[in-house]
Amino acid sequence: MRDYFRRTNDVSSVALRFAASARPSPRWGGLLTPLFSHYFERDFCIAPYAISLTREGRARVPGSLEQILRLADVANLYDKPISHQTSEAVRAAVPGLTEELTPQAAAHFLSLLSQPARLGEMLRWLYDVGALELVIPHFRHARCLLQFNEYHRYTVDEHCLRAVEEAVNLLREGGRLGWEYARIKRKWLLHLALLLHDLGKGFPEDHSEVGRTIALETARRLHLSPADAEVLVFLVHKHLLMSHLAFRRDTNDEQLVVRFAVEVGSPETLQMLFVLTVADLAAVGPGVLNQWKIDVLLGLYQRAMAQLAGDATSSAPASSLAERRAEVLSHLTMAGDREWFEKQLAALPPGYLLHTPPDHVAANLLELHTLQPGTARARARWLPDTGTVEYQVDTWDTITPGVFHKLTGVLTGHGLQILSAEIHTLADGLVFDRFYVEDRDFNGEPPPERLAEVCRALEAVLTHPNSVPTFRRIWKPSAANRARLPAMPTQVRIDNSTSERFTIIDVFAADRMGLLYTISRKIFELGLSVSVAKIGTYLDQVVDVFYVTDQQGRKIEDGSRLQGIRDALLQAVEAFQQQADA
Repeated sequence: MRDYFRRTNDVSSVALRFAASARPSPRWGGLLTPLFSHYFERDFCIAPYAISLTREGRARVPGSLEQILRLADVANLYDKPISHQTSEAVRAAVPGLTEELTPQAAAHFLSLLSQPARLGEMLRWLYDVGALELVIPHFRHARCLLQFNEYHRYTVDEHCLRAVEEAVNLLREGGRLGWEYARIKRKWLLHLALLLHDLGKGFPEDHSEVGRTIALETARRLHLSPADAEVLVFLVHKHLLMSHLAFRRDTNDEQLVVRFAVEVGSPETLQMLFVLTVADLAAVGPGVLNQWKIDVLLGLYQRAMAQLAGDATSSAPASSLAERRAEVLSHLTMAGDREWFEKQLAALPPGYLLHTPPDHVAANLLELHTLQPGTARARARWLPDTGTVEYQVDTWDTITPGVFHKLTGVLTGHGLQILSAEIHTLADGLVFDRFYVEDRDFNGEPPPERLAEVCRALEAVLTHPNSVPTFRRIWKPSAANRARLPAMPTQVRIDNSTSERFTIIDVFAADRMGLLYTISRKIFELGLSVSVAKIGTYLDQVVDVFYVTDQQGRKIEDGSRLQGIRDALLQAVEAFQQQADA
């Protein structure tokens, strides 16, 4: 495949160059160009539509890497493309150049990276003529390198170039993401990290570890200061850290946010890591970055930034929680039974209490206050900003064993894609579970009867616990005709270091209807209690993360039991996959 990409890329390049050579110049070009052009440092002619080399420039620019980088920098500065004739002259001279990078050449390259104007186009131009590989030799290994996973739609070199373009596009699109990008002062450092972040792929070692070495070598080649080199190495080495925490960990865990903020170290580095993560996801393929993912990343970013900026919600946790509880109680003054509400507020997880609007917390508590023992109540809320539906289920922990896996079975059985799940147990055995789902049977907001149907089914599965959910074979008729990618091997990983209270189980598997139900049921059968679940689907791959304890609410510490849990889950998922594919 790599040879195929190289050959087709060469064919495309030859065709484009031939078309550019055959394109006639406008008749009026020779008359008007001198009138509206000016010269820059005797080497460059800045015309209305392109930049080209003067006679003196043609004699000295193509044969010098330093001058080629200066040409790209000037073109970017003036926001002009480089003329075809100039490109051909540079292309012909590049094979005779060496990888020696003078301090001035490095300065021109960093200057190019600092200006967003035509940065993506200029980097592609340097890559097309062969000069980028002289500046960053590791790009030679990445050229047309296929990525063997189901996430990336592009080769490694294309993905890295697109990542820079996606970051620059944020400025043009505006909004919160554009504002965050615009505030970054050392944009060249962010752009350089994006160029390098995946160049470690294609080696036996972990690509982030290889990338760390590449970043160190590149920092030396570009004569970066120790402080700049440290940030560059961190961004490349930890480029997956933020997405890992946002989509596979409970970001309501204040200690996790604090540890993340401490690891990042500074507000500017956090800002660059946030934009890098967004651009990286956007460059994976069309539609991979959606509003829900942006919101999750932004939530983690804001909480970590509060820590680094000295305005952290947990800097004075007792006072912050007391103030928030008082705010919630102010919405409940007419409800009576103040002692009951205070008891439930004391049992709420700090993350939920601090990051949920007080009036919304109060409304949830009012609903719970009217819940009769031994009953369950479900309600739905359309969230137009994210295009998702929130299903909340209020019940009791004694109503039936395995509440979580039964609820996931109902949602999956109705064809709902579960994006996130939160499970909260309050005082007196009260439970409220929240699920954020996409309803793929409808474009936009599902009709009220659909929401009511799902709510009735959620209530019934708890009050009639013998019911077993059924699952569709496919999501939609069109899904059957979709070309499926080869399934990635199933993996089950156990993390006992991230959280002080929970054992974390990560499950990686090919997406199938009923998979989450199978996993959550096996977790229940293993005698584990799920406190938090994070569910993510990426093309045909799912990543399900569960925060679990034993039946006494304790973290699992015994090594043999942890191994048994892993083996049992792996066996259950593989058996389910085989049955689903049969």
